[in-house]
Order: sequence, then C-alpha cells, then structure tokens
Amino acid sequence: MDTTRKSAPRTIPIFGAEETARALEFRKLIPAIRDAFAVGAKVPLRHHHEMPQSDGTEATLLLMPAWQPNGGVIGVKIVTVFPGNTQRQIPGVHSTYLLCDGETGEHLAIIDGNQITGRRTVGVAALAASYLARDDAERLLIVGAGRIGSMAPFAYREVRHISDVKVWDVNRANSVRLVQALAADGMTASVADDLEEAVSNSDMISCATLSTEPLIKLEWMRPGTHLDLIGSFTPQMREADDACFATGSVYIDSPDALKESGDLISPIERGILQEKDILGTLSDLCSGAVPGRRSDDEITVFKAVGTGLSDLAAGALAYRELSKA
Repeated sequence: MDTTRKSAPRTIPIFGAEETARALEFRKLIPAIRDAFAVGAKVPLRHHHEMPQSDGTEATLLLMPAWQPNGGVIGVKIVTVFPGNTQRQIPGVHSTYLLCDGETGEHLAIIDGNQITGRRTVGVAALAASYLARDDAERLLIVGAGRIGSMAPFAYREVRHISDVKVWDVNRANSVRLVQALAADGMTASVADDLEEAVSNSDMISCATLSTEPLIKLEWMRPGTHLDLIGSFTPQMREADDACFATGSVYIDSPDALKESGDLISPIERGILQEKDILGTLSDLCSGAVPGRRSDDEITVFKAVGTGLSDLAAGALAYRELSKA
C-alpha cells in the first residue's frame, strides 16, 4: 500500500491592482528598492521579443526574471507593450508578476504587474532623484501624463519638498486629468502648454513617454536641473536630445540601459557619449560607491529602462504586506 502523504492542492493567491497599490506605498517602496539595489540580486538580461502589428506599430513581449541568492525569493514579470493602444484609448502596457519561494520553487503569489511596473518605475526615479536632484529642488515637471507618469509626483514628494507641479502631455486632455487629480490631493499643479518654457522653469523633470523623437533639449534647461528619463526602453525610443548626454552627468539604473534605450544607444553610436562617461548605476548610488550630485550647477541625467531587481523588490514587499492581511 502506498503510504506516501499527499498534500492538498494549494491555491495560489492572486492580488489585484487595488490591493497591490495599497501594499506599495511609496514611503515603504522607495526604501525597499534602495535596500535591494544596495545588496543586489541575480538579474539576467530580460527577454525582449518584437511583434509587428497590422496597424504599423510594433508590440513588445518582455520576460523579466530575477532572484535572490541563498534561498530568497524568485520573481518573473511578463509584460506586453502595444503602442497602438493609444489610438484605442486603452493602456499600452499590461503585465503580471509571479513570485516564488527561492528554496522550494513554490509559487507564492500572482501579483498585479501593472502596479508593480508603474510604482517601481517612478519609485526608482524618485530614489535616483534623492541622490541627484538638488536638496532645494521643489519645482517638478511631468512629461507624459499616462499611467506611469501620473504616479511620479506622488513618489517624488517622498524625497523632495514639491511646491509646484507642471504637467505636459502630447494630449492636453491627459494633462488636465492629471492636474485635477493632483489638485484633489492637495498639490499645486497646472498644465504646461509650452514645453520649452516649462523645462526652463523646472528644478526636476520626469519623462515617461513612448516618444521616438527627443522631447527635451539641453538648451532649455538651466544649471542645476535634474532630468530623469523612464520612458524609452527600445533602440527606437528617444526622450532627450544628444546634448543632454554630452553635457549632463549621466547615471543609469543598470547596464542593461546601454543595450536597450535609444537615448543612450544613439549618442554612443555617434561618438557623442562613451560608456566610460557614465558616472554610475543606481546600485553604485545606493551602496555609496559613487557620491551622486557634486555641485548645485551640475545638470544630472538619470536614464532607466527598468530592471528585474526593482520588480523583485516591489513584488517581495507587496507579498509581505498583503500576507499580513
């Protein structure tokens, strides 16, 4: 007789968008990301698959794995990016996150990947700004008022006192909606109709677009400005002109950015920027290996393409918080 004990099938918990968002408050998420980047994890280069669409756009399938050594946790995010969804008036990015036990491989939870992606993306930007923006920076410009850009002011106010938020989007209606949401939350916010003017009057600029042409020009920025670019993640995408990288002090979230973003690939190919010119990664900043901003007049540029390390930090935090409920 078979006396082997068989455990009952286990139901994997599924955490939706609202509960995931509640679990990833920026006051908790930003320190969790800081700790993760300071310690590190195994993060293979993400799988990146292009899928041409009938409307002439090119969709993307991303698979982003990461794991902690010595029996921590394992995570993998599955992402689909469909730029053509703009015309359909639905979000262009959809994702799901699977968290696993690092000792047994047991699947612990399926977590809303859109919230993880959006919140860790702006959390990373705000974390970088805590090292790279001037201490007295208080005027924030949001370029791109989509799902991710709309979260940026809430993350930034965890690391700097924000006195004023300007919002620019190619679709003005998106800017109006975000301004109304920020005002309802007590922030001073307004629509920026003139991008050049808004850039020239900002201390910090956060770009989260799917643009294929540079939007931000160095000549518009005044000394001491901090620019973060969190939208471009393919070689065809650009958010800032070459001069920003030729003159600014450039930092990246991970070395993957050098292979994936047109903002870096293009100026490197033209000899305007060299890999040795990159002053550090987010891990370098968080671990203290590099100091960050060096003067009040320095223009700093932070380029992020997203990494499985920040996903893992967010996924693990969400699971810890949601498991308490």
